[in-house]
Amino acid sequence: MKKRSLHKGIAWALVVLWMGVIFYLSHQPGGESSALSSGIVGFLVQVLTGIMPFISFDMEVLHFFVRKFAHFSAYFLLGVLTIYAVHIDRSPKKRTVLLSFFLTVSYAVSDELHQLFIPGRSGEVRDVLIDSLGSAVGMGLYITVRFFVNKGRASL
Repeated sequence: MKKRSLHKGIAWALVVLWMGVIFYLSHQPGGESSALSSGIVGFLVQVLTGIMPFISFDMEVLHFFVRKFAHFSAYFLLGVLTIYAVHIDRSPKKRTVLLSFFLTVSYAVSDELHQLFIPGRSGEVRDVLIDSLGSAVGMGLYITVRFFVNKGRASL
């Protein structure tokens, strides 16, 4: 029983830690956040140009997609971590998914509201939708992997 409790505590600590990372990144002023994205875009363009020198890239479009992919991937991981932490409590499957999705979407909404108070940042419904999609895909992947792992165990 103690081992399960420790496992659950670690799982929830990872959820809270990742929420803290998201909060930290969201708390950066617009210029700082944009500089981080621009650095990633610059690196991507360098790599892609090295692989495909014949293609030119629209930096503005690439910058937009990098920023939106950051939202998607951050909440993808939050979705995986959250459904895992909720799943440890052995909640019924439907309830596990609904609770996990509610928690991640609520955090996405609070994150966008938080950004309204950060200079140079804005809160956008579109970002909540991207965050929610990332979370749903992460949870879907978790459920799929668990299904196949459990199916493999059952056949042993």
